[in-house]
Amino acid sequence: MTTTISVGGYLARRLEQLGIGHLFGLPGDFNLALLDELLAAGGLRWVGSANELNAGYTADGYARLRRGPSAMVTTFGVGELSAVNALAGSYAEDVPVVHVVGLPPTRAMSDGALLHHSLADGDFGHFVRIAAEVTASAVVVRSQGAATAIDQALLTAVGTSKPVYLGVPADVAVQQVSAAPLSRPLRVLRSDAGAVEEFRTAIGEFLGDSPEVTVLAGPRLHRRRLEELVRGIAAQNGVRVATQSASKALLDESHPANLGVYAGKFTRSADTRRFVDTAHPLVLAGVVMTDFLTGSFSHGFDPDAAIDLQLDHARIAGTAFYGVYLEESLRILEEVLDARSPRPEPLPRQQVPALERHVPAEPDGPLTHADLWPLLQQWLNPGTLLVAEAGTSFYGALELTTPDSCDLLGQPVWSSIGYTLPATLGAMLAQPGRETVLVIGDGSAQLTIQELGRILAEGLTPTILLVNNSGYTVERAIRSPEAAYQEVVAWDWTKLPAALGSPGTPTHRVATPADLVETLEKVRADPDHAAFVELVLPRDDAPDSLVQLARSIR
Repeated sequence: MTTTISVGGYLARRLEQLGIGHLFGLPGDFNLALLDELLAAGGLRWVGSANELNAGYTADGYARLRRGPSAMVTTFGVGELSAVNALAGSYAEDVPVVHVVGLPPTRAMSDGALLHHSLADGDFGHFVRIAAEVTASAVVVRSQGAATAIDQALLTAVGTSKPVYLGVPADVAVQQVSAAPLSRPLRVLRSDAGAVEEFRTAIGEFLGDSPEVTVLAGPRLHRRRLEELVRGIAAQNGVRVATQSASKALLDESHPANLGVYAGKFTRSADTRRFVDTAHPLVLAGVVMTDFLTGSFSHGFDPDAAIDLQLDHARIAGTAFYGVYLEESLRILEEVLDARSPRPEPLPRQQVPALERHVPAEPDGPLTHADLWPLLQQWLNPGTLLVAEAGTSFYGALELTTPDSCDLLGQPVWSSIGYTLPATLGAMLAQPGRETVLVIGDGSAQLTIQELGRILAEGLTPTILLVNNSGYTVERAIRSPEAAYQEVVAWDWTKLPAALGSPGTPTHRVATPADLVETLEKVRADPDHAAFVELVLPRDDAPDSLVQLARSIR
């Protein structure tokens, strides 16, 4: 039995033990030895990206769909800085991406050598300090204690659901360390037993025998794979569940307890807003209180008067219980609700209206959002992963009633345009075989379209709906619609799959509702191939919810 292993090999084994099967990134001279060690055992599959920003977005999408950590590898300086925007998005949206950076040799850094890719000032701490601002832990692995440093960083990623940074010097990557710790899997942080019991008593007293309980479910529930627990809570008598936009479809929209999406004054249903704003008790489960998720802070409830369940702590009317993890607090909530005596009567459940078939008023007229989203809604299959880019695409998707078992993947907190195309690659590798539909605008796609080449080279079969509305419609809705900076260069979109290495990919150009219906039927009839569909929409047309949001931030 092998008693030692290289530092790079040790890291690879730990990543595999966490369920990671793919590495995303780009090679560079300072990470080549590290990459060789990471890939030597064969348990990790390399998926090269067109650039480091795309690699970060891909890793983010992979982590979100597998409900666990992911990993990307870049080189020092020029590579890692290109990934910082993606890493910041992962931090903002609680996604545990492990960013592994190949650094120059230890001696060169300690000597302050004026190396390429550095700032030529002898200070090799610049980029680690930058990483520390957008990660839960930024560590440079040294020869001494390398295994411990790796383990602690990975535990931090999983425990906080935040990205971490691991810098590995080229010489350290190949040094041997004891393999003994690998026989003991990493133990993910567990709740503090004393705090759990205090919380259990306090929540029982706070809820009492309340016949009605309203839950607002947020995106952090996805990060911990807690959807099944939410379904159990929703099945309890007297419970209603609303979701934030970032967690739409966390509970099937056909579920009788589902109130739909809550977003303060932008909530589409008056009943939903009333139930949440006037609820007592109100449970906030994995909720994020940012502007876009609260309707520009127009929420009518007081978080300090609610039960607030977060990733690593809980609060009840302002009293904090630290060390109570979200998995534990949700289980206790379900148990307390189940133990109520007398048991509440079932609430009148929400009536989910039957979806009427949408018939465009002008089938041969220009395609608009008023027709696009209803037609897409009736075409979607149950279980589909719908990926929607920030802007018109995401807010159009929020207006859908998605079929059962669907997921909506977006980035409404960080809202970095271009995120979803690489994220689709990561998501489809995390959940192979799942039907996936991406809706992305032309301005956003121009940032990251290179990764379409990798999606198609991998043999993945998404349906990509490219919304061509001649520029930045969401920004035009906010201010200065005629400004030159709102324009983008017009591309010949349907030629891109061929230019990016996949000439056999079916492409379509749609300009009318009738065209869309016909094209979607063709796509459905050919599930074994990806499809790239350009949707031509009027420049200033936008979903109603996006128009409302734009007005609120003018």
